[in-house]
Amino acid sequence: MTRTERVHLTLMLVLTFTTGINDAVGYLGLDKVFTGNMTGNVVVLGMALAGGTGLPVLGPALALAGFGAGAAAGGRALSRDPRPWGPRTTALFALVGLVMLALATVLATASRTHTVDVVITTIAAIAMGLQAATARHVAVKEVTTVVVTSAITGLAADSWFGNGTGGPWRRRAGAVALILLGALAGAAMLHWHLAAPMFVAGALILATTAAGARAA
Repeated sequence: MTRTERVHLTLMLVLTFTTGINDAVGYLGLDKVFTGNMTGNVVVLGMALAGGTGLPVLGPALALAGFGAGAAAGGRALSRDPRPWGPRTTALFALVGLVMLALATVLATASRTHTVDVVITTIAAIAMGLQAATARHVAVKEVTTVVVTSAITGLAADSWFGNGTGGPWRRRAGAVALILLGALAGAAMLHWHLAAPMFVAGALILATTAAGARAA
């Protein structure tokens, strides 16, 4: 692995940690909506449509649409950039961090209503879709920053109990551990203030962006 590849891997793992934070805020603090893990939203939406569960329909549906829109925008913006990390990559990651800080400011200052919660989770999902598409462009194998199901599958399938090849188990295990720790940290910070986890996530994303830009 080259130095650049090691740097990119580390930065994508940090972004995976922030996804855990944001999902804890969306699900526990706002409207039972995942802003990064769209598999969770599909499941929540399916159960909600069955009725009688008390789960939201509008929030997950808008988050799914928003995530898709953000990912499409990121893909379009990077479609003609051959570099894994160029100025556009920096700009997009920085935008995600700034959006998180702006949403945290709203949570810290605005009156809470269901409409406000839905708007915040939708915008956060758009930002997470943008981040996911940008991370996909950086192309660190096994680390998407928003989902770890594939990492868990790879860990199990390539383990001693599976085909025995091992595969890139360290980065897979790291992605799983970091999204778990991010969710733990986000849930813990909610006891302090609803805005705190998003402030931390936004700051970490901007720090990651600065480190990536410097390395590039």
